Amino acid sequence: MPHRQVPFSPDRPLRIGLTGGIGSGKTRVADQLGELGAAIIDTDLIAHALTQPGGSAIEPLRALFGDHVITPDGALDRAVMRDLVFRDATARARLEGVIHPMIGTEVARQAAESTGLYQVFVVPLLVESGRWRERVDRICVVDCDEATQIARVGQRSGLSPDAVQRILDVQASRQARLDVADDVIVNDGQTTPELLRERVADKHAFWMSQLGTSVPAAGA
Repeated sequence: MPHRQVPFSPDRPLRIGLTGGIGSGKTRVADQLGELGAAIIDTDLIAHALTQPGGSAIEPLRALFGDHVITPDGALDRAVMRDLVFRDATARARLEGVIHPMIGTEVARQAAESTGLYQVFVVPLLVESGRWRERVDRICVVDCDEATQIARVGQRSGLSPDAVQRILDVQASRQARLDVADDVIVNDGQTTPELLRERVADKHAFWMSQLGTSVPAAGA
C-alpha cells in the first residue's frame, strides 16, 4: 500500500488513529507503540474508567436505563448492557449519547497533556463513528481474519462463537476498515509475537521518518 504523506504541522504532534475489529490485537499494538515512545490515548480504557464503580457515567446510565444495568458493586454490567443494545437499536444510541461526550472530554484532556513522540488514539469504532478522519493525520488498521478474531475473543472472554459473531456483525467489516487505512499492521493467526513486534517497529520507524527523525530498522 502506498503511503500518504503526513500533513505534518510543527505546531502540534503527529496524530495516528489506531483501530481494528474485536480480537485483532490493537491493544497489544498500542502497548508496543507506547514502549517505543508514542503517547497512547485509548478510548476503550477511558470508557472502562467511566463505567467502573464511582465512574462519572454510572449515575447517568442508572437514571437512563435503571438499576438492572448496574452491578452490586456499582459498575456498569457489561453483559446486561451488551444484551440490551443487541435487542434494542435505540439503546445503543442512548448509551452513546451519555458515554461519547464524556470520552471526548477526557480524550481532549489527555491529548493536551501528552508528551510522547507522536499521539496514538486507540478507537475501536473509528470507522463506524465517522468523526475521526478529520481528527487524525493517518489511520492505522490492525488487520485480522474473522476466524482468528472469534478464536481469540472466545479464549480470553469465554464468549461463544455465536456471541462473538454478533459483535462482529455490528462492527465495520474488515474491508471497510482496510478501505480507509493509510497504514496496516497484519496480526492474523500466522503472526508470531516476534513478527508483530517487528511490524510495529517498522511502522513506528516510518512515522518517525515523516517527522524527519530516523530510527534503526526492526532487528537492526
